Amino acid sequence: MMAEKLSDESVLEPLFASGWERVAGRDAIRKEFKFKNFIDAFGFMTRAAIWAEKWNHHPEWSNVYNRVEVVLITHDVDGLSELDVKLAKKMDALAG
Repeated sequence: MMAEKLSDESVLEPLFASGWERVAGRDAIRKEFKFKNFIDAFGFMTRAAIWAEKWNHHPEWSNVYNRVEVVLITHDVDGLSELDVKLAKKMDALAG
């Protein structure tokens, strides 16, 4: 099934409440996760990568020591889709 651009952006409100924010100039969202140390940050990325691969939806992300910056966008629709909402929720749960 092909992804479709979000038609109801109210589904983003819970994500904004948990620290996600719009990316300036793009129809994308971002969040910086901070962990106790590099191992915890890398572990988070590993767990998130398993879900991203399972759902064939891959984040734009970077890691510096204990921080992981994530940008979510569905490139196929040049904007946000339900896949981004799903992956953002999963990442929040994994970072718990």
